[in-house]
Amino acid sequence: MLSQDLKTYLVVAAFLLIIGVYGVVQRRSFIGMLISAELILTGAGLNFMAFNRFMAPLPAVGQVFTLIIMGIAAAETAIGVSFILAVYRQFKTIDPIQLNEIQELVPGKDGGDAEDAVLAPRRRAPGDPGA
Repeated sequence: MLSQDLKTYLVVAAFLLIIGVYGVVQRRSFIGMLISAELILTGAGLNFMAFNRFMAPLPAVGQVFTLIIMGIAAAETAIGVSFILAVYRQFKTIDPIQLNEIQELVPGKDGGDAEDAVLAPRRRAPGDPGA
């Protein structure tokens, strides 16, 4: 049976928000961070639905906002998973700490843009094969 008190829903939503923020800060993998971000969005959706049930004059307002949040969460998941796959294919790891160490080893970090150093084509000498 559903609770008849707004405070119950707000406590559960705050609990989801706290767990999500803690997970984003403390997780050692991008997948854990992605799941934690989903918990944050779930807490926000629960807040909208709770306020919709107990305080909204128009019952569809909270439901529309919750559907928008669900759409944003789905898009965030799709983009996040594609980002994780791209990072894994490039660096063979998804550990943020190892990626930070790899970034420090990138040539050209002090003298220029690190992205340009990674993405710039290698200059070949006239005698090199493939020149």
